[in-house]
Amino acid sequence: MAPGCGGSKEHSFQHPFLQAVGMFLGEFSCLAAFFLLRCRAARHPDASMDPQQPFNPLLFLPPALCDMTGTSIMYVALNMTSASSFQMLRGAVIIFTGLFSVAFLGRRLALSQWLGILATIAGLVVVGLADLLSKHDDQHKLSEVITGDLLIIMAQIIVSIQMVLEEKFVYRHNVHPLRAVGTEGLFGFVILSLLLVPMYYIPAGSFSGNPRGTLEDVPDAFCQVGRQPLIALALLGNISSIAFFNFAGISVTKELSATTRMVLDSLRTIVIWALSLALGWEAFHPLQILGFLILLMGTALYNGLHRPLLSRLARGRPPAEEGEHERLLGGSRTPINDAS
Repeated sequence: MAPGCGGSKEHSFQHPFLQAVGMFLGEFSCLAAFFLLRCRAARHPDASMDPQQPFNPLLFLPPALCDMTGTSIMYVALNMTSASSFQMLRGAVIIFTGLFSVAFLGRRLALSQWLGILATIAGLVVVGLADLLSKHDDQHKLSEVITGDLLIIMAQIIVSIQMVLEEKFVYRHNVHPLRAVGTEGLFGFVILSLLLVPMYYIPAGSFSGNPRGTLEDVPDAFCQVGRQPLIALALLGNISSIAFFNFAGISVTKELSATTRMVLDSLRTIVIWALSLALGWEAFHPLQILGFLILLMGTALYNGLHRPLLSRLARGRPPAEEGEHERLLGGSRTPINDAS
């Protein structure tokens, strides 16, 4: 809470599109990290830095547009619902990515992947039911929570389109993942920054969180940041965490496996949920535990986590994990992170 421009009263910092610009700035920093690594590799040859093939950067434009749209919608939805529900409902990306990969990439899903999709749907229903039955305060009314949950699901459809586009057009070119993430961040940062100008004049009604009632009010955001340093600290933390998250995701996938990254990403949901409860930002509801466990089971089935377990139970040799980058679809922003 902080006052805005023109002596306006204190209000929440609800500037989702400006926050999305900050996210893309964090991704853009990965491009700087890529060129630093390439300069170091030029001085000291490193096997981990493969020679880069020429490619057209415009290949990243369609995925970047999907990323920009989906992320902006999710930031709007985050202002309407709880952080834990937001994180859990993001698991819906598995459903739509699996279906789109079958429809547009001609992929055949295994039985366990179909079971994972069905389990994910069941988990989403339970999480949504928990939101309906939970007590809501003046900040998050029931109608806003339902709208926020639906917006999150809608955003996952767009993100799944982004993933299919990346796999179809980008994986073939063997682009370094830091360069891929950074290039998408550059496109998203430039385009969304330009769109902030017309957003200042577009009325948004109940979807607006600023005093002017427009889609976005950048001057109001900067006034709030100037009067409340904690907001500036939170924005810088968001930008830094996005850059570190992408770099860490690349490292985990490359050095360990996509399945390991999926397990670690599930821990993120637990941490967010625990902090929200500890700080009193949301009320505990036992149905959320059930929904989270079902979602976790669906993600595990889709990513093949059950195979090593079944192999151990059968005292057989664990099967080799083939094409794990094609199964990294839950909880991750960009599947291009596996293109290394």
